[in-house]
Amino acid sequence: MVLVTWIGRLSLWSGRAAALLVLPLVLAMVYEVVSRYFFDAPTQWAFELSYMMMGTIFLLGLSYALLIDQHVNVDFIHQKLPKRAIALIDMTGYAILSAMLVWLTCALVDNVFSVYRTGEGSGLSAWNPKIWPYRAIYAVGFGLFALQSAARAIENLLAALGRPGMEQTP
Repeated sequence: MVLVTWIGRLSLWSGRAAALLVLPLVLAMVYEVVSRYFFDAPTQWAFELSYMMMGTIFLLGLSYALLIDQHVNVDFIHQKLPKRAIALIDMTGYAILSAMLVWLTCALVDNVFSVYRTGEGSGLSAWNPKIWPYRAIYAVGFGLFALQSAARAIENLLAALGRPGMEQTP
């Protein structure tokens, strides 16, 4: 199905973007360690940059983890049931998850606009960066997760209906 394939590609590229952010995170942390311990001059930005980049990696990686089945799964029930029943159970779970994630994403988008209007900073260091770009990453990450969850619901619905070749594939 074209929509499911498109969402899968989007999740793949989101995961790749998250992976690319690991290198700048490592470089920033190495710079901070060298600056702090060799030159006795800690940075004002390292702490906040590190949690924002790590959070971004996590949030952009959510949909990719679901795409490649790297999420936590309790499968003792799945071992006893036929494939169509499993697909129906999974479809229901992913549909519920998708609905909750859409609701969460909408709330996060509202929060981004609210924080942007107020000009809120992080308040955690002397750097005190504006927090709205990081909150936008929350919304994007959970939005991508909602899309991938909906794609899984569609895949499982088609598998439950017995459509050939529509089993879950990462």
